[in-house]
Amino acid sequence: MKRAAAAVLLAMLLPGVALAQPVRIGVIAPFSGAFADYGQQFDVGIKAFQKIHGDTVAGRKVEVVLRDTGGPSPEIAKRLAQELAVRGNVDILAGFGLTPEALAVADVATQAKKPMVIFNAATSIITTRSPYIVRTSMTLPQVSAPLGTWAARNGIKRVVTLVADYGPGSDAEAAFRKTFTAGGGAVVESLRTPLQNPDFGPFVQRVKDAKPDAVFIFVPSGEQSIAVMKAYRERGLAQVGIKAIGTGDVTDDHVLDALGEAALGMITTGHYSAAHDSPENKAFLQAVAEVAPRSGRPNFMAVGAYDGMAAIYELIRRSPPGPIDADAAMAILKTFKATSPRGPIAIDPDTRDIVQDIYVRRVEKRGSDLWNVEFDRIERVKDPGKER
Repeated sequence: MKRAAAAVLLAMLLPGVALAQPVRIGVIAPFSGAFADYGQQFDVGIKAFQKIHGDTVAGRKVEVVLRDTGGPSPEIAKRLAQELAVRGNVDILAGFGLTPEALAVADVATQAKKPMVIFNAATSIITTRSPYIVRTSMTLPQVSAPLGTWAARNGIKRVVTLVADYGPGSDAEAAFRKTFTAGGGAVVESLRTPLQNPDFGPFVQRVKDAKPDAVFIFVPSGEQSIAVMKAYRERGLAQVGIKAIGTGDVTDDHVLDALGEAALGMITTGHYSAAHDSPENKAFLQAVAEVAPRSGRPNFMAVGAYDGMAAIYELIRRSPPGPIDADAAMAILKTFKATSPRGPIAIDPDTRDIVQDIYVRRVEKRGSDLWNVEFDRIERVKDPGKER
């Protein structure tokens, strides 16, 4: 203790010697309520990253402050961001599991000049709402457009789309429709489900009555993906030959086993699977097992947080001591590249969205567990949502 105090005193007295200030990251997400798993997965990803890379970078301690929206709650997210930016002395805002919360905070990032790193929220427009936003997760068009192309090339001619009625659902449906119809397919009906407390039974029955070749599904992962697949099973869609296809959210690794036999054979497109075979993913899974042994299998949100931390650490490493300058920070983040547990990633400097490989996966049973097994890959996919 005496040595530490002496070092502090020396740094204060000697000219030209500056204390390395800690960097504070304010993570805003739902840690309670219906979407609590989003925040919990962020926490797992952050802890796994710091387990491997430590909590200090370039001589600066990295402090993570968690704030719970209980969401989706845009008003609470905005209030928490204002408190963190003004009184909490955070250098960087991060997290954001849900699009409405991310959009609500965009103005705060702009006015306070704080870098804002999106760990999950996937509506395409988010990065356009502030020059200080960067995203390390995905956009829904990025994962759903490749599925439309795959479906049209693999004997699926008629589809009903079933998506949650908010920004990501609209993005997913539009991108899938564009590539699917371009390949000769037809969307015979489009269904939208409430974001909160949906009863999927009537919607799934409408799918069955339309008699398509497949139903394209996007709903938030967790309780809703479990519920929609339960309705798919109970209404007997598989028995009448209606395939289930969708984005990786539906067969989220964290809840995949809970989907049960109804998910077997389901085709999804996504940017991360716990079954991904790489040294980086093995190290990530091992770190998760050590920091959160009871959390179960990590999912794409944990990876979004893990890679968000990697981007933040690179930002800190390349920044001078002292407060984080937002404009200089964004210039650094626009050049970020890494080999992630999901594969190679980079930030598109024009859109501040991630560029990554998208995988076509099939749900298969290995032993007693279900896995998203990758069997095809589309390399270096940008966000097609910015092209519409």
